[in-house]
Amino acid sequence: MLRYTLMRLGIFVGCLVVVWGLVHFGLAPRGLGSSNGMWIALLALVVSAPISFVALRGERERASVQIVERVERAKANLDANRSQEDVADDAARAEGHATTS
Repeated sequence: MLRYTLMRLGIFVGCLVVVWGLVHFGLAPRGLGSSNGMWIALLALVVSAPISFVALRGERERASVQIVERVERAKANLDANRSQEDVADDAARAEGHATTS
């Protein structure tokens, strides 16, 4: 998951540099007034999103598999804990009935 995030960040930074260069040399429009930095960041975000979607498809699928595995392990652990609590509760109830009878 960290690898995917770093790759996505790298694509964004690369797009940010390219967009800054295009705006700096007048090949892309500048923002209004003091909003030039915000314009460059927004444009880089818009450009990097589809590039990341296509270029990182395999990495995104690997990250998805890892997340699904973690969720399944967490569910299994919860089920195991729940069954242990049930056994302990049943034993306590059985012991309680044995002493009151």
